[in-house]
Amino acid sequence: MAKTLRLGTRGSPLALTQARMVAAALGAAHGVAEDGIEIVPIRTSGDRIQDRALAEVGGKALWTKELDRALHDGDIDFAVHSMKDVETIRPETIVLAAMLPRADVRDRLIGAPSIAALPRGARIGTSSPRRAAQLKRLRPDVVPVLFRGNVDTRLAKLAAGEAEATLLAAAGLDRLGRTGVGAAIPVEVMLPAPAQGAVGIETLAANREVRALLGAIDHAATSACVRAERGLLARLGADCRSPVAALAVFDGTVLRLRAEILSEDGSEHVAGDALVAMDAPAEAGALAESLLRDAPMRLRILFAG
Repeated sequence: MAKTLRLGTRGSPLALTQARMVAAALGAAHGVAEDGIEIVPIRTSGDRIQDRALAEVGGKALWTKELDRALHDGDIDFAVHSMKDVETIRPETIVLAAMLPRADVRDRLIGAPSIAALPRGARIGTSSPRRAAQLKRLRPDVVPVLFRGNVDTRLAKLAAGEAEATLLAAAGLDRLGRTGVGAAIPVEVMLPAPAQGAVGIETLAANREVRALLGAIDHAATSACVRAERGLLARLGADCRSPVAALAVFDGTVLRLRAEILSEDGSEHVAGDALVAMDAPAEAGALAESLLRDAPMRLRILFAG
């Protein structure tokens, strides 16, 4: 490979760590020298706007639109994303070319050893409707308060007393070397966000050379699971306002997909599971339809599907 490849990423410590993971994987697969990949930090709207929930200011596109523009303008050759932050419907000109092996999918609770141990009326810092709804279902007395920002920002807010506890993705903490921070919550207690723990790499659909390079580092098992979870999201018509959780895991030669949808206060809840063929993520739509069919109207109206 003669030219230097330009890898676009958000500028947070976690995003830069994930970009270096992608560069290392490409180096291992293709013998790319360390200086053969230039990491290009791009400040996104989501990084700039920290005082409001995503749903109020544009949704998940706040994490992707500047990187999409850089791809289309030729400023970068490919972009790295935390897949749970990527909107379900993407531009036809951009393709998800690879995913790295998935990390720990669980959430970690920081500030208490367990959800049951939270003090009565505890304030829980989170910007996630899914986490807030799941917590309210388990502990109706807790009070979600808005926490936005990177890992250090959220931990600083917690240390400053803005909340009694917060929830962060185990994968992000681990990638930042903070393996001992927080108590992991079993997925049987809190099912994670769709695509949590997965790192994806996108490029232009027309860029066959880069697509081929990225294809060599695609982790097939992660791709199959995440695409099934995103297939469920697509059929639900879910957006960043919709409390939804999903997790696909291998069950023999197929995927077992578990999912739940919740009302914003956690008082309404429908869960289910289904088997999905590895090469047919659209089959996840059947589970989405089942959840919507079983949901009371108050819950169903949160989804456009």
